[in-house]
Amino acid sequence: MEISEQDFTKAIARSEQTRQGGYAVAADYDARQRRVVVELSNGVTVMVPVHLLEGLADAQDSDLTEIEVTPAGLGLHWPKLDADVYVPALLQGVFGTKRWMAAQLGASGGKASTPAKASAARANGSKGGRPRKHA
Repeated sequence: MEISEQDFTKAIARSEQTRQGGYAVAADYDARQRRVVVELSNGVTVMVPVHLLEGLADAQDSDLTEIEVTPAGLGLHWPKLDADVYVPALLQGVFGTKRWMAAQLGASGGKASTPAKASAARANGSKGGRPRKHA
């Protein structure tokens, strides 16, 4: 597929517009607090716990210490893990793919304990629990 000069110029303009919101100039891993620390071009420092980032949650500290900032500053890359984070998405609170984010939200929602949920669980248990699935 050939890219026209016009398409290339538009892509460069979109990249520059994205960078105006701030781009990464440095990134480090804080092993003590298990956080990724990203310094942005606008002076803002962002710290994100690794358990929130797709592909990093179960990683060893030794694998997290090597972080590469992409040339445009819009991405972070962990070569030992082959994991990437898009900095503009990170700033918007998007820590992974839609599917992964939905799974994280579902898992945390299922852990919620309320009096109504506890009461429903007790009532269901007194009826013999959840019906068995038949194949």
